[in-house]
Amino acid sequence: MTAATTERSIALKDLAKHLGLSPTTLSLVLNDSPAGASIPQETRDRIFAAARGFNYRPNYLARSLRAQRSFTIGVLVPELSEGYSALVLSGIESFLLTRGYVYIVASHRHKPNLLAHLPKFLLERHVDGLIGVDTAYDGGVALPAVCVSGSSSTADGVRRVVLNHARAAQLALQHLCDLGHKQIAFIKGQEFSADTKIRWECIRSAARALGLRISKKLVAQLSADSPLSSTGFQATEELLASGEPFSALFAFNDISAIGAMRALRCAGKRVPEDVSVVGFDNIPSGAYQSPSLTTVEQPLQQMGCMAAEVLLGLIERPNTAADVPAEFAVEPSLIVRESTGPCAPVNLTKRQHS
Repeated sequence: MTAATTERSIALKDLAKHLGLSPTTLSLVLNDSPAGASIPQETRDRIFAAARGFNYRPNYLARSLRAQRSFTIGVLVPELSEGYSALVLSGIESFLLTRGYVYIVASHRHKPNLLAHLPKFLLERHVDGLIGVDTAYDGGVALPAVCVSGSSSTADGVRRVVLNHARAAQLALQHLCDLGHKQIAFIKGQEFSADTKIRWECIRSAARALGLRISKKLVAQLSADSPLSSTGFQATEELLASGEPFSALFAFNDISAIGAMRALRCAGKRVPEDVSVVGFDNIPSGAYQSPSLTTVEQPLQQMGCMAAEVLLGLIERPNTAADVPAEFAVEPSLIVRESTGPCAPVNLTKRQHS
């Protein structure tokens, strides 16, 4: 039997016999198992070369039957677009690929009927576990589950990967205070976003600690069910129409901050000379805006990777699930770029002369 005469995929046991090695050794190497790291590199190279030459393809059906797992993860997201969900998914994907898993993504668009149906839909496709991204999931389906934000409770064993929102609010507001800003406008997230309530509570708490007064006229909320910058544009138009002067704006996310900067420019205001703008998330395109966007970075790819790692632990070691914490917190950081600057004297006195 030679590679040249082999047209169909060879079985693992036959490939092992050809190499004079055990099927277990080949399985460890070809499945990139951590235990395979102890196998000499020369042997690993021989195995990969022979697998290519003999057109070896792993029998994933047999693997799934043996392990009683599909090696597939279901991921629930609000929608797929630039920003939060895409960056979290990137982290999920990176980790799963190293462990031989794939994933199925289902978008619910915040529709109650889809939120109720999709976990069952994924269960019927034999996923081994669920990851919810900014998705309210209460563990209604009997599967291991981890939420990146999203879940409002830890009932039914749903683990959470969350940001330290108190620290995030403190970083942004302290930065603006250090620049002399006292009249700060805010764009809150949509009602349906899992982070909206906790982040706003933390902003209010941080503002009190810094002696900042939040004017009701300077608080707008994203309303449209859209991941587009137009939502931030519209919210900023509302803030400008209020007639209340402000020298800085803190947006719910980078997407809305980019729309806010556009609205400010359309109103004849310069960023940051007239109004400083801070976003949230640190999406890649924020660094390439003009001006580049100052933002609170939440490590979304790290959060996705962490969620996948925690979930696989629950799947592969169910007997240790009781020892897995209910919540995993990650820390934000402030990325200072060009969209924030010192408060101009005119902004400090405008209220007095109006």
